[in-house]
Amino acid sequence: MLEDQTTAASSPTTWPSVYPQGYAVVDVETTGLARDDRIISAAVYRLDARGEVEDHWYTLVNPERDPGPVWIHGLTSDALEGAPLFPDIADEFSARLDGRVLVAHNAVFDWQMIAREYARAGRVPPVSQRLCTIVLSKELGLPLPNHKLESLAAHFGVVQQRAHHALDDARVLAEAFRPSLRAAAARSVRLPLHECRPLTEWTDRAVPRQSGSYGSYRPTSWRPARKRPACPYPNPGRYEDGKPLRQGMRIAFSGDTSIERDLLEDRAVEAGLHVATSISRLTSLLVTNDPDSGTSKVVKARQFGTPVVDEAAFGQLLRDVEPASEG
Repeated sequence: MLEDQTTAASSPTTWPSVYPQGYAVVDVETTGLARDDRIISAAVYRLDARGEVEDHWYTLVNPERDPGPVWIHGLTSDALEGAPLFPDIADEFSARLDGRVLVAHNAVFDWQMIAREYARAGRVPPVSQRLCTIVLSKELGLPLPNHKLESLAAHFGVVQQRAHHALDDARVLAEAFRPSLRAAAARSVRLPLHECRPLTEWTDRAVPRQSGSYGSYRPTSWRPARKRPACPYPNPGRYEDGKPLRQGMRIAFSGDTSIERDLLEDRAVEAGLHVATSISRLTSLLVTNDPDSGTSKVVKARQFGTPVVDEAAFGQLLRDVEPASEG
C-alpha cells in the first residue's frame, strides 16, 4: 500500500459528481514502439474515486520474439522464457481494468499497445475511457520542465526507484496522479477523458530482426535518419487551430518528447502525413514541447508563422486525421 503524500487539507471537502468512480493506473514495457511490437511486462494499480490505492498487480509477458531494448527495460529472453503469453493473462488484466478509467503517462501509447494485444488474442478490453497524465498536468498548469514521468514525480516529491520497470513506473504514476486528481477536484477542473476504441481485427506482419540489433532504437542520443516512402498525398496547407489534420500535411518535430521520436514519426506516416526534417514556408505544423526554445526549427517556425502544438495535442490530433481531398 502506498503512503499518502498529501495532507487532509489538500483533499477537497466536496467531490465532483461527474468524476469517475475508479481508475486503473497502467504501465506496460514493450519490445519497442512500432505497430508490431509486443508487451513484455504490465502493471496495474487500482485506485478508488479519490485516488486511494486499492491494490496492485504485475506480470511478465512472453512476447514470443526478441525482447528488444534490454538496456532500457532490463528484461532478457531468458527472463521472459517461462513467462505467460498475453492470452494467458488477458482475463486477469481485464479484471483489473473492468469498469475503470485507464490512466497512463502518454496514455495513447499504452492504450494502443494494450488494444493490439487484445486484438491479437481475439478479445476486447473492458475499457471505454482513458486519461493521460501529460494532458492533465497541462490542464492543471503544473510548472514542469518537460513531460517526462520523472519530472511529474519530482514535482510531487515521489521517489522513482526503478525507471522503466512497469511496477515501479505504475507506482510512481499512482502517487503522482492522486494529488493531481485532488487538485483537479478542488478547482472543479474537467478531467481530460478520451474514448478508447478497441481494435476489431488484427493481422500480424513478419518483423525481421537481426541478432544483436534492434532496428533504429539504440541506447544513444544519436538517431540515424530513416528513409521513408514519399507521402502519396499533396500538401493541403497549414494546420488551423480547432480543425483536424488532413492527409498530406507536412509535420516537423523539435526537441525532447516523452516517447521515442521514431514512434511519433511512424504514427504520423501511418496516418498519411508527411514527416519533414526541416521547417519551410510549406510546413503545416511544428510539434514541440518547448515552444520558447531557441532551436533552429522553432526560430524558423516563428519567422514563417508556422502553427505549433505540443506532443500531447498532436497525439489527440492523430486520432482523427481527415482523408486527402479528391481531385
